[in-house]
Amino acid sequence: MPQLLLLALAGLAAQLVDGSLGMAYGVTSSTLLLAIGTNPAAASATVHLAEIGTTLASGVSHWRFGNVDWKVVLRVGVPGAIGAFVGAQFLSRLSTEAGAPAMSLILLGLGVYLLVRFTLFGLRTDRRHLPLRKRFLAPLGLVAGFVDASGGGGWGPIGTPALLASGRLEPRKVIGSIDTSEFLVALAASVGFLVAIGSQGVNLTWALALLLGGLVAAPIAAWLVRHVPPRILGSAVGGVIVLTNTRTLVRSDWVGWKGETQEGVVLGVLAVVWVAAIAWSVRAYRADQAAARAETAGAGADEKVVATAV
Repeated sequence: MPQLLLLALAGLAAQLVDGSLGMAYGVTSSTLLLAIGTNPAAASATVHLAEIGTTLASGVSHWRFGNVDWKVVLRVGVPGAIGAFVGAQFLSRLSTEAGAPAMSLILLGLGVYLLVRFTLFGLRTDRRHLPLRKRFLAPLGLVAGFVDASGGGGWGPIGTPALLASGRLEPRKVIGSIDTSEFLVALAASVGFLVAIGSQGVNLTWALALLLGGLVAAPIAAWLVRHVPPRILGSAVGGVIVLTNTRTLVRSDWVGWKGETQEGVVLGVLAVVWVAAIAWSVRAYRADQAAARAETAGAGADEKVVATAV
């Protein structure tokens, strides 16, 4: 029972982050399942099974709050589903010994990307008037879907920053559209794992616990997307993923540092970097807010001058 409660809380927290940031449900949940010793393919299959429900609930919630662009959902989601099915087949053919560190390496890369992307870079707003093209969305969906299924997460960490970086869609619609299209990816990945490994190793009880936590969080996250600073949240989540998967890697047969001094040193350094990244993000966010207030005040003052002159 304590384990199921922990999984439900993890599902709730992961969905809160995913629904408000547009990423990290799969990465966060898969990292947790790997940490408690789950087979990589089974971990990804369990998470994607839970995501069928959470992404459906999240998509409906985002749609009700007006956060979804349905053209983007279809143009990125269908190729994403194809990539996810192939990725599920790929991961299912890796041995457990090779799969665990390989999956942690993918998750670590995604965590580093999250940490760097949201700590150092802001969001572009100068290209909102330009349309998103199929020749950009289709390859993006294909790659993100493959990484998502084979790495236990990646649809959001790849898709959301790519769309945000394009500057052609407002952030809330990027997040809502990526979350909604993930339903197609989760469904295709689940079918892929079912074909490849059947129900072997897939814990339906764990999937249900993750699902229940995610269902509670989905409508809250869709509302929070208008209020939570993505920069700070991205740095925080990225750091957790980097630390957890680095720990898995250094303890694996690839490195073999379990319980040794090197492990503590590496994790300690990463923890310091993580705290510094969050502090940097908070400072940058406050600076952006102050600049925005100053710009608004300046515009108001100019309007008063014009009104007085008239």
